[in-house]
Amino acid sequence: MDTNGIPSRLRAADADRERVASLIQAAGGEGRLTLEEVEDRLSAVYSTKYTDELATLTSDLPKPGPRRRPVVFGHRAVRIHLAVAVALSVLLIVRWVASGVPFFWPAMPMFWLAMSVLVHARVRGARRRFESEDGLAVA
Repeated sequence: MDTNGIPSRLRAADADRERVASLIQAAGGEGRLTLEEVEDRLSAVYSTKYTDELATLTSDLPKPGPRRRPVVFGHRAVRIHLAVAVALSVLLIVRWVASGVPFFWPAMPMFWLAMSVLVHARVRGARRRFESEDGLAVA
């Protein structure tokens, strides 16, 4: 134990072992490790007791990059659609304030404007995934 009462070596949990095993299997699938190396490392993963031993099994493998979130409003046409929907919503709210009606009637048109933008973004995102996966151009 160190001076703070924390153990200098931490025992590995099953989740730690599974995470390292998936990294090793992915490296084998990419061709970075041979089948024998994958088998040797996986047997070592499941027989380790401490987390520092797990770290040495993957020290020569590249670290996975951070996951990027997809850009929802990345396409120019979707951004224009969003700008038009926001402008129309502002005009509806101004009209409601000027009319003096006690209930907020622009809620329904604004809801449908928002739905149209979301559907447009979803269709553009699906089209972008289709183009990148198949290599086909979609008009």
